[in-house]
Amino acid sequence: MIEPYRLKADWLSNIRGDVLAGLVVALALIPEAIAFSVIAGVDPKVGLYASVCIAITIAFTGGRPGMISAATAATALLMIDIVRDHGLQYLLAATVVTGVVQILFGLLKLGRYMRFVSRAVMTGFVNALAILIFMAQLPELVGVTWETYALCGGALAVIYLFPYVTKAVPSPLVAILSMTGLAVFLDLDVRTVADLGALPETLPIFSLPDIPLTLNTLWTVLPVSVTIAVVGLLESLMTAQVVDDLTDTESNRDRECRGQGIANIVSGFFGGMAGCAMIGQSVINVKSGGRGRLSTLCAGVSLMVLLIALSDWVKLIPMAALVAVMIMVSIGTFSWKSLTDIRVHPVSTSLVTLGTVLTTVFTHDLAKGVLVGVLLAALFFARKVARFLRITSTIDAEGRHRVYTVEGQVFFASAEAFSKAFDLKEALEKVTIDLTAAHMWDLSGVGALDKVVLKFRREGADVEVVGLNEASATIVDKLGVHDKPGAIDTSIGH
Repeated sequence: MIEPYRLKADWLSNIRGDVLAGLVVALALIPEAIAFSVIAGVDPKVGLYASVCIAITIAFTGGRPGMISAATAATALLMIDIVRDHGLQYLLAATVVTGVVQILFGLLKLGRYMRFVSRAVMTGFVNALAILIFMAQLPELVGVTWETYALCGGALAVIYLFPYVTKAVPSPLVAILSMTGLAVFLDLDVRTVADLGALPETLPIFSLPDIPLTLNTLWTVLPVSVTIAVVGLLESLMTAQVVDDLTDTESNRDRECRGQGIANIVSGFFGGMAGCAMIGQSVINVKSGGRGRLSTLCAGVSLMVLLIALSDWVKLIPMAALVAVMIMVSIGTFSWKSLTDIRVHPVSTSLVTLGTVLTTVFTHDLAKGVLVGVLLAALFFARKVARFLRITSTIDAEGRHRVYTVEGQVFFASAEAFSKAFDLKEALEKVTIDLTAAHMWDLSGVGALDKVVLKFRREGADVEVVGLNEASATIVDKLGVHDKPGAIDTSIGH
């Protein structure tokens, strides 16, 4: 049951803006869904049915109002092998299993781990997507007639100038309608939506995938499903963060995981492929005035109506007009401020952003780009934290007892510096290692402590470790060997 205040906020607070934005998104979804079907190696209607089912379902189940989900390139790229080797029915089964896996991720609350994705990675993700969106439009602008360039330029002019006349109607919608009318009236020689492939003529019908229900089938589709689930959720949660920033609101990540799963299950049972959130269409939606769940629902319903009832008109839409809308999205998505921030941001931050962008653009794989970005961010962070390790020492008047005071974090990145900070050859009777202001994090840190203690003992010194906090004491007791029976003999043996 929908709570009254959520019903108003999510569904009724922006009816006009949501309806018009949804219509714009529906028009932009058609060529995208067809193109992604081609990538996956399936009939165009598979991607179109998926976009309808996922958009309508996610409007009710998703955790980010105003975000658009449908068939995407990121998931389509992962379907090529299973379609080639096993056929469409196995893809539909994999789509259903993908949904089940995503629901499990949501129930396990794995969305919380998005906080480990740094702002630098987010910026790289957004910029890479903007570049990919623009690059995807280039085939429509190469080797075409001059009318195509004229229509594209005219559509861009309408998109950016019409808001100065009125903002009551989304300018991308005006651009698409006006350029379509112009192309039809003048009978221009331009590519249209009809040139992309046949549009479906009937509503999607519920059916179970025609496959044997065996464990062998499950093991065939499960690896593909898990990969699609992870990539889909990664793109969805990253896109949700982008929409959060654009609208200054918050999303429910765990609900979004569950919602994406439910939407993919519905898609699979109605003849569609798996999908996820689309940053391009989500940005179109927001910039066209869409804010609530109604905009997502209208996008799905409008797409269905356009395909079934108005397909003869949809086929007339010139690709140049849709290309102009996507170029607008690319320009609006790219973080231009990140270019000037290079001069003021730390080099490590810029390298993380650049690494994310380059990996994503050259591999066309969002997951790999984000993974590289997260790994670079983690390495730079570890390197930075490791620098804060400080070890000082004092010795008594007789020169027999030295106290080492350790301050900072002891872990894999600082373990070597920790070991080298001690004079292990100094002739001492007693050594005290004070860890009051330090913290032991991992096996490498504990191993460095073991190494120092055991070597001092081998040189004949009595070693005392003091000041361990509760967490450090726990990990040292569990992983350390210097305080275990026989530790000194083991060290001498080595």
